[in-house]
Order: sequence, then C-alpha cells, then structure tokens
Amino acid sequence: QVQLVESGGNSVQAGGSLRLSCATSGYTFSNRCMGWFRQAPGKKREGVAAVRSDGSTTYANSVKGRFTISKDNAKNTLYLQVNSLKPEDTAMYYCAAGGPGGILWGGCAYYYWGQGTQVTVSS
Repeated sequence: QVQLVESGGNSVQAGGSLRLSCATSGYTFSNRCMGWFRQAPGKKREGVAAVRSDGSTTYANSVKGRFTISKDNAKNTLYLQVNSLKPEDTAMYYCAAGGPGGILWGGCAYYYWGQGTQVTVSS
C-alpha cells in the first residue's frame, strides 16, 4: 500500500521560509516522478514543483527562484524548500507520486497523493 505523509507546514510571515517533507512507503521511490501541488481555498489544485527519475525538475512560474524540490532516495523522502514566502503562497500543499492514469503535470502523471500540509503566510 502506497502512503505519502507530508509535514512541515506552518504559519509564517511574508518573507519567511519553510521546509516541507513527504515521507513515502510502499513505493519504489527512486525511479518515479515525484511532485508538490497546492490548493488554496476556492481555487483549483495546481502543480508547484516536480522532480523526475533522472533528477530533472520543473517549477511553476510563480515559484521559480523561491522554491526548491529535492529528494533523498535512501530515506524515501521528498522535500520542498520554500523561501521568500508571499501571502499568495497560502494553501494546502500536497505531495504526489507518479503512476499511470493520474493527473498530468510537469511531464509526469501523478496517481498517489498525501493528505496535505497547510502553509499560511501572513503579510
């Protein structure tokens, strides 16, 4: 059974930083796409960052230069370093793992999802 568990969300002031983590189990982590998505109240879920099996990455234009996705294959953990946070970054952040038939973004299809971790940025 595939499980994705996010952590690291918090309430911060604008300009602050957080490190989001996604611990995975039941999944071959190293050779799959992994990604971060977010969903703000009343808005559609959107892709934020993705890392493919070859290590290449994709970022949404709104977070380029501020967010960094990385993964530790030995720990089966995905990370998202979020810097220079803005109020518009406020959302529930979801970790996603690649699989057939899933949502397409950043050159991958995402089938498995975590429950999310909340990031709230105040001005």
